[in-house]
Amino acid sequence: MEPTRPLNLALYGTNGHQLSSLLSGEPHPLLRVVAVCGKRFAPEIPGVTHHPSLEAILEDPAVELVSLCSPRRADQAADAIRALEAGRHVLAEKPAALCESDLDAILSAARANGRRFREMGGTIYNHPYRAMREKVTAGELGQVVQVFAQKSYPFYPGRAQDEALDGGLLLQSGIHAVRMIEHTTRLRFTSLSALETKLGNPETGELRMAASFQGRLENGALASAILNYLNPEGFGHWGNETLRIFGTNGMAETTDGGTRSRWIVGETDHGPLPPEPDAAAGYAEAFAREILLGEPMPLSLEEELHPLRALLRCRRTLPGPVEESGCDGETN
Repeated sequence: MEPTRPLNLALYGTNGHQLSSLLSGEPHPLLRVVAVCGKRFAPEIPGVTHHPSLEAILEDPAVELVSLCSPRRADQAADAIRALEAGRHVLAEKPAALCESDLDAILSAARANGRRFREMGGTIYNHPYRAMREKVTAGELGQVVQVFAQKSYPFYPGRAQDEALDGGLLLQSGIHAVRMIEHTTRLRFTSLSALETKLGNPETGELRMAASFQGRLENGALASAILNYLNPEGFGHWGNETLRIFGTNGMAETTDGGTRSRWIVGETDHGPLPPEPDAAAGYAEAFAREILLGEPMPLSLEEELHPLRALLRCRRTLPGPVEESGCDGETN
């Protein structure tokens, strides 16, 4: 079954991964941008209304779904609640909230207003992570025993020194590593601890340049990751990701920003992980189908948000400028 019309979308803010590609090229069959608000958007886009504020977007009767990349991530939970209470569905850039009580308030607002909420979390929609999840699900690697992940971004002048702007290294970058681990193995963290350092920060501020975390998954497996803003320009990819899953029968890995992969069972090296036989729906498209047709997404909302919950709980144990998010002293 196909929708009879596209969903009307508004893009708010440019502080992160926007769906701005929808503003160019061929019209998307499921998503139509009708409004924008943000300094980086072109001043005139045919068929798209420029609004001066989120409030103006929410007063626009054409808008059905708001994609949030709030200028200050510390404000994004309040922005999401405001949009949900105005009767709009919400897709939020990660991290959707900077403390667990704010995340729960968003979900409560979605339920109370009969709207759908999601945090941009398309990891397992992409090759080779979807293929790794399938190998684990099929039991081809045996029982998962240990997992390692890496997420490295470059530093650049102007990268936020204030965690209230983008969530900081753990929430802005580390969430990818936790998603890679949880969403491919289908195992959640039951414990998680981290270390951070500002060593190597070329500017004056609170930016953590590197972090590492380790924890235990719900089957007893061990998982760890390294995170940093040290990806050199010569690497050739914005993100330098690695994921290795070790099981009792074999292992699977992806390296070099997802460009290389390999899986081995026993004595057999099967080479690169197989691509999807059919192009899988993109994350935003899957969300549109959920709203328009009620089709379930590959991950439940609870599964999708658990990496953020795990990191928010871990973050409360670390020293740092959490108070700017309004979340210090939280005891959830």
